Amino acid sequence: MDIATILGILSGLALIFGAIMSQGGGLGYFVNFPSMMIVLGGTLAATLITFPLRDVWQAFQAARRVFAQRKVNPNDVVRVILTVANLSRRQGLVALSKVKTDNPILKKALMLIADGAPESLIRQTLRIEIEAMRQRHSVAQDVFRKMGSYAPAFGMIGTLIGLVQMLGTLDDPKTIGPPMAMALITTFYGSLLASLLFLPVAGKLKSRTNLEMINLEIIFEGALSILENNNPLLIYEKLSSFIPPAMREAYNPAKIQPKAPK
Repeated sequence: MDIATILGILSGLALIFGAIMSQGGGLGYFVNFPSMMIVLGGTLAATLITFPLRDVWQAFQAARRVFAQRKVNPNDVVRVILTVANLSRRQGLVALSKVKTDNPILKKALMLIADGAPESLIRQTLRIEIEAMRQRHSVAQDVFRKMGSYAPAFGMIGTLIGLVQMLGTLDDPKTIGPPMAMALITTFYGSLLASLLFLPVAGKLKSRTNLEMINLEIIFEGALSILENNNPLLIYEKLSSFIPPAMREAYNPAKIQPKAPK
């Protein structure tokens, strides 16, 4: 579970509603179901107009994974590549076909190497896989960026609706309150959802994509190094360049076991 995402949302809500309560107001003043319908319903409707239903569904699935999945440390990927390299040097490239891994791109790379595919084919195949992954992730990010722009817009639409209703009942001061409340609350809802949910989720998805791109580049370069039968130490020096110096783990041959990674 990504603690930073959960902590950010909860702390943001706590600060906002804590400020509301500190001013002596009740939370009941900030609950307005017609305003929620305008902002949430309008934002979702505009998003469905902009994107196919499948893209919207996949974007929400990706957002769910942001909260649930832990990040893959690039050092772990380097360690896996070194383990596979050690295995190939001891048992030959054919042994790579028996390696079990949850990463489909790494699995494909190892199968291509084990099958004796030419280097040019391996390069092209892995590049296509990496670019396809980047394109898929960019769609999910774009969905939430659009929602982050639609939510404040529908908040303003709700404000206009409330103002029109208020101006239509100026002859009766007792009826001004509800339309005025909806006029202000919809703007609050739209800004809150955009600033604390939609845009941050889009940013989180982008950061996860950047990290995954680094991991896939490590796999790409590692697969080519295995194909060239490079020394594990040389492979480590090459792959560790993708990781900031302060985050790199020192190369320890004792930790690199000649067995298939799980």
